[in-house]
Amino acid sequence: MKIFELEKTQQLPISIEQAWEFLSSPSNLAKITPPYMGFEITSGFKGEKMYSGQVISYFVKPVAGIPLRWVTEITHVNEPNYFVDEQRFGPYTFWHHKHFLKAIPGGVEMRDLIHYALPLGPLGSLANNLFVKKQLNDIFTYRKFVLEEMFGKMK
Repeated sequence: MKIFELEKTQQLPISIEQAWEFLSSPSNLAKITPPYMGFEITSGFKGEKMYSGQVISYFVKPVAGIPLRWVTEITHVNEPNYFVDEQRFGPYTFWHHKHFLKAIPGGVEMRDLIHYALPLGPLGSLANNLFVKKQLNDIFTYRKFVLEEMFGKMK
């Protein structure tokens, strides 16, 4: 099984506390996910604060509008520094996403580190090269745009 890595960094002119408040709330995921993904939380999430052991299920439509069920668990929370979500069921063979926040002069730096693997061995690697890696990059490009629209750009 080949494990791929994606790392993204973004800086925003807000406090680490503001960034944590927004990014650690599962209810905000739909706001920073491209609309074509059809992101919808289905786990009865009622806006409670994120916690270790929290399970969140949702539907996404990553390919050709076909809905897929995705279940993740928040496995680590260290407020306001980082949290980790891991896929329990879904489109990936393996998904481990670390979200880091760090106060910097004039704002906050957000760093995402994702390790993922796809099913189907060599075909999964081919799919990654053909469209999965690009789609993940596009999702983070969209997120960057939305967050800058909401909170502004670093100067």
